[in-house]
Amino acid sequence: MTIREGALVLADGSVFEGELIGAARDIATGEVVFNTALSGYQEIITDPSYAGQIITFTYPHIGNYGVNAHDAESRGAFCRGVIVRDLARRPSNFRSEGHLDALLQRHDIPGIAGIDTRRLTRLIRDTGAMPGAFGDASEAELRAAADAEPGTDGIDLVATVTTDEPYTVAALDGAPDRLIVAYDFGIKTTIVRHLAGLGRVEVVPAGTSAADVLARDPAGVFLSNGPGDPAEVGYATQAITELIGNVPVFGICLGHQLLGRALGAGTVKLPFGHHGGNHPVKNLRTDSVEITSQNHNFAVDADSFGALGRQIQMTHVNLNDGVCEGLEVVGERCFSVQHHPEAGPGPHDARYLFTQFDEIMSENTSEKVTV
Repeated sequence: MTIREGALVLADGSVFEGELIGAARDIATGEVVFNTALSGYQEIITDPSYAGQIITFTYPHIGNYGVNAHDAESRGAFCRGVIVRDLARRPSNFRSEGHLDALLQRHDIPGIAGIDTRRLTRLIRDTGAMPGAFGDASEAELRAAADAEPGTDGIDLVATVTTDEPYTVAALDGAPDRLIVAYDFGIKTTIVRHLAGLGRVEVVPAGTSAADVLARDPAGVFLSNGPGDPAEVGYATQAITELIGNVPVFGICLGHQLLGRALGAGTVKLPFGHHGGNHPVKNLRTDSVEITSQNHNFAVDADSFGALGRQIQMTHVNLNDGVCEGLEVVGERCFSVQHHPEAGPGPHDARYLFTQFDEIMSENTSEKVTV
């Protein structure tokens, strides 16, 4: 295997030398973030929520169990690049269908290995996520590219990942005969699989109007995860505003943030976001602690709830930093969480939230029949 030397340069001037992997690229740029998950690198790379970002894996050994078609979380990969300490040269696992490096090349994703990811992670934790550039260009060229990279603030990245046309996913055997409309803000395959266990799923583009959704007479509406700044997805916020109170609504990650904005709450960008599979979240109703999978850079400002006209309750809180991890609109069959109950990858502690959505939709269907 030919070694391609390269370097990573951050916007603050920090330089890291390494070996280029994946798709060939003179310069790759993006907002550099880190993920602390110990496994699930394929699911992370193919998660559309990473659009506009370069993913640093804190676990040192990446690619050791290969990749396979089932673990892909989307139709491709939307991240700008990957950074690893050590890329496994020989994957070994009975499920493996190929090498991670080949997957990166297939999806045109560049990467860089041999990086001191411990030093890089500490830097990001101290200073926050920042633009960076890597490749085989000169250090000066890489620094200029990093300086020119806008990051993820103030950009509608949802438009770059959402489906162009609606599509339908059949219900799993034994699922109720009902329709769930899922907004694709960057929806993950594992989420769709869980929803298909609750009914037939119609996935619609992010710009679909509330009137269009309600005309389909769904039993419930799902608001998916996705990348970027929720303040820049005003068309989605408007649609959600018109859906609240008319149909059961369940949101995850960006869907949670957009629901918060539709209710009038603010959103804030976190210093380096939450990316990993080991984040402790407290369920304020049960007083229990759940270990959760997370991937987001923005959060709902729970301090703004008191000033809103609706009765909004925070249902979950992040025990690391106090960030709002869940909310409910009392009496409106409407709730959301910041973390990922579907995992993919990660722990399954929060999967009961899909059951909660199922129960709300069932109650809604019973009310329609009674009327």
